Amino acid sequence: MTYERDAKTLELPWPFTGRENELELIRGTLTAGRHGIVVTGPAGCGKTRLVTEAVRGTDCARAAGTPETKHIPFAAFAHLLPETVTLHKAVQLLGTVRTLLVDDAHLLDDASAALVHQLAVQGRTRLLIVATDGVPVPGAVSRLWTGELLPRFALDPLPREETAQLSAAGSGGRLEPLTANRLHRLCRGDLRLLRDLSGALRERGLLTGIPGSDERAWRGPVPLTPTVRERTTSVVDRIDPEERETLELLAFAEPLPPTTDDFDLRVLERLETDGLIDIDDHGAVRLAHPLHGPVLRAAAGRLRARRLARTPDQCGPALKDEAADLAQLIDEADVRELRAPVGEWLVEAGEPVPAEYAAVRARAVRLRGELREAAAWAQEGLRESPDDPSCLLELALAAAQSGEVTTVHEILAGRPAKGEAATWLAAARGDFDSAVRSIAGDSVFARYDAVRLGAPAQAAARLPVGSVFAAHADALTRGDGPALDRAAGRLQERGFLLFAAEAHAQAARAHRDPRAARTSRTRAVALARRCQGAHTPALSGLVLGELTTRQRQIVTLAAAGLSNRQIAEQLTLSIRTVGNHLYSAYARLGASDRAALPWLMEQPDAQPA
Repeated sequence: MTYERDAKTLELPWPFTGRENELELIRGTLTAGRHGIVVTGPAGCGKTRLVTEAVRGTDCARAAGTPETKHIPFAAFAHLLPETVTLHKAVQLLGTVRTLLVDDAHLLDDASAALVHQLAVQGRTRLLIVATDGVPVPGAVSRLWTGELLPRFALDPLPREETAQLSAAGSGGRLEPLTANRLHRLCRGDLRLLRDLSGALRERGLLTGIPGSDERAWRGPVPLTPTVRERTTSVVDRIDPEERETLELLAFAEPLPPTTDDFDLRVLERLETDGLIDIDDHGAVRLAHPLHGPVLRAAAGRLRARRLARTPDQCGPALKDEAADLAQLIDEADVRELRAPVGEWLVEAGEPVPAEYAAVRARAVRLRGELREAAAWAQEGLRESPDDPSCLLELALAAAQSGEVTTVHEILAGRPAKGEAATWLAAARGDFDSAVRSIAGDSVFARYDAVRLGAPAQAAARLPVGSVFAAHADALTRGDGPALDRAAGRLQERGFLLFAAEAHAQAARAHRDPRAARTSRTRAVALARRCQGAHTPALSGLVLGELTTRQRQIVTLAAAGLSNRQIAEQLTLSIRTVGNHLYSAYARLGASDRAALPWLMEQPDAQPA
């Protein structure tokens, strides 16, 4: 299978997403009179795009190393230097350049690397150097940071939330969470690969719309694009027959890993040395990169694939074990690691997911604060069992904790809300007294809802002694800001990002020291942004604080029930301007309509953005 992209696609830059802190750091380095900075990171993680944004609009000379010119002296600077030049003269000429960006510095020829080093020693030119991790780097370049001439900033792969935004841009629309997660898992922060796969999904029509939503989903095999083939040459081109057979057997064994006992140990040693397989402490063997399996399966002959491929019914026992493991993690109040590849494999293959599995998976990710993903898992279970009460409950809870009152009513379809659903529906409406009164159930999380809703006295004596939930309740009862921050830290350590965000938000209100309050609020906002549109009462002041002053005014009036026309008249604005501000506010808050706004009424402690 081959794939060629339209040349026009290559000319369109992706939107610059995320990296605000990194961008500020690099710009600050360049404007603070310092000598420069070295940016390193894995291939494809967006280093070049980041530094390009950092120097946008400035007077900056550029150079770049290339593999083809590594043996040509001063090749990277040929456009900036005369045809024949000595190192001494080159330093003099480029010493007058104010800012110099050198991309792919790991590919510089020796003369160019020496020139960059001498420019750093001279200190008159601000240098922005970009190099890739995991590859040989000229000594003159590596000594920039090992010799402390320039600081080194190691760029991490783009986080999952921001990767989802980019993949949506590349695919031409919003992707449902399980599809976005799949792309993130396959690409591992390689944005070039992400762009390639996203474009292939769009252009080959592999994305299907989800009824009743503006999101699209991808199910089925991975498209074998040129970039996918390039990234997997280490396994596809393996010519040793024993190694090739072992790799194929592992590819078709997914998602259930075999053990070392099933293979020739010498072959496994060679593959492990080359970084193609991983072996865990229990002896389970897996392919090292999630792309390797799909490519090996696609490259195998049809008959061999038919003989080796697993069927969904073969995964039944493993899926039950996976559900039991997830339930145990919930009972142990530790949802940091939710390794559950069997369920993911079924979804990616487009196979039905049993409702009982989907419900526990949805609950686990909801407790982590991943509300959109929780809704997606619940919907997977409802495809085969439309009336499953556990999946309907998880879907309603995800919607209610996102402030989507109308959606909750649609899910319940006229049925009265009970238990947790009643609690969070009332909270989403802003009726906190009813929400607290409706709390029922003996589970730790049902009792803990009272703490999240600001009524810790109701739950303190009923939470497990010594637990992080009891510590949160005690700190909130006493109005102890530092203790609330400590509880938030413990919650975050156990994977409860939404609970941690709420505790930090409560700490921001409890602190007497304004600086401590600002720190707590900053932490709360950072965590809340990772919770996929969560809008709970504890976060209400925070989300309003993310709006502009004008947006806060309009949202407050809209939440009070005023129409766009009434708001326009009161604020002396046009109706269109009011509508535009509301649209922008909805986007920033993750709200779908006015029904989600009542509990977002302006809080006295919320500060304008």
